[in-house]
Amino acid sequence: MTKAEKIEYFDSVAIERGKWRKKGAYYHKELEKYLQFLIPSNSSVLEIGCGTGELLAALNPSRGLGVDISPKMIEVAREKFPQLQFEIGDLENLQVEEKFDYVVLVETIGHVDDIQLAFKELHKVCAPATRLIIIYYNYLWEPVLKCAEAVGLRMKQPLQHWLPLEDISNLLYLNDFEVIKKGYRFLLPVYIPLVSTFLNRFLANMPFFWKLSLNEILIARPRGGRKSPEEATCSVIIPCRNEKGNIEQAVLRTPDIGKSTEIIFVEGHSKDGTLEECERVKNKYPERDITVLIQDGKGKYDAVKRGFAHAKNDVLMILDADLTVPPEDLPKFFDAIASGKGEFINGTRLVYQMERQAMRFLNLLGNKFFSRAFTYILEQRIRDTLCGTKVLWKKDYLKIAEGRKYFGDFDPFGDFDLLFGASKLNLKIVEIPIKYRERTYGSTQISRFRHGLLLLKMTFFALRKIKFI
Repeated sequence: MTKAEKIEYFDSVAIERGKWRKKGAYYHKELEKYLQFLIPSNSSVLEIGCGTGELLAALNPSRGLGVDISPKMIEVAREKFPQLQFEIGDLENLQVEEKFDYVVLVETIGHVDDIQLAFKELHKVCAPATRLIIIYYNYLWEPVLKCAEAVGLRMKQPLQHWLPLEDISNLLYLNDFEVIKKGYRFLLPVYIPLVSTFLNRFLANMPFFWKLSLNEILIARPRGGRKSPEEATCSVIIPCRNEKGNIEQAVLRTPDIGKSTEIIFVEGHSKDGTLEECERVKNKYPERDITVLIQDGKGKYDAVKRGFAHAKNDVLMILDADLTVPPEDLPKFFDAIASGKGEFINGTRLVYQMERQAMRFLNLLGNKFFSRAFTYILEQRIRDTLCGTKVLWKKDYLKIAEGRKYFGDFDPFGDFDLLFGASKLNLKIVEIPIKYRERTYGSTQISRFRHGLLLLKMTFFALRKIKFI
């Protein structure tokens, strides 16, 4: 079909589209639920190929704009959802210049004449932090879908392109988009009690079976940084409990990073004089921007949250006060996030050789297990889940904190809370290898077995809340 013929076709089916959505109610409801997981409520959302607007309305956007080539579809959408904005538009010649948090294309790209040109147009509506979500059909399902159309179970569609994930990814790459995640969803798009749940939530997430699913899903972001390294500022948060002997070295060894650097000690009711040492060091080095806080509760993450809440700069860094991760390595983390190579930078201690007593054997085995488990769950490579050094933009942390109600406040360490939150926001996670040092003062505050069981519990928790949704 020519573009004019496609517009004429979609105009002709605009009124009856609601009838077909009812026939596929289970599929559409599950798709809405999945996108509600990916897109936080009250985000700004642009849906291209919005049809009559049901999906956009289900996302509860703070600012919602739907674009479609069919005037009749837009007319119906405006009547059904007056609280949202709908405009006639063409993905290959976007007339929208506004930036959105999320840009959504569901079952749209197959109808576009020039997909490469269309993806180039998307930069008009994308800021550096925008997530692009593309959902399309797995080409293996073409005979099934055509059969469903023939017997009246699905609305007939014009002839369209059938693109595997690799081709879509390549077209995005050619237009300066980076794919963060890609996968599949829906082994069974119709409802059969118990069977649909088992197939779609569990079996569809298993190797081999997922490639048989109906939907291909890609989540991408524009390439490039959010703020130049010369302009970005940095806050280094150092939780410290019974770490008196490391405080001064933490200041002396932390370099100036970015435009300006603040160091925030969050003291956790120590018994060795750590608080007094923090105050002494602060007074001894007035040329450094040092703040000393006392945490209200207990645990490392309570201290991290206290420090993050007080931080005034763009980039937030966690540095463990035991200095087993060298402070001299922090500029590597800053360079990775400021250059746009990643949006959540995680340290990994499992690349370089460690000093002899830096990590006990059982701890090492546990880290390797959780690495494999969370690479599968989060769909991004995670080699070391428990490295204390993590770096992210403050704006992203505020979104993680706002969305914490989805997971609950369950993590005393903070590693998993931040990783889960970053994954749910589809931040690009990048790992920086560090040389893990042996502790020179004090003793470890980690209980291998008690905390190991807690982390195992979190693994199953993540499966339920992230993977098997």
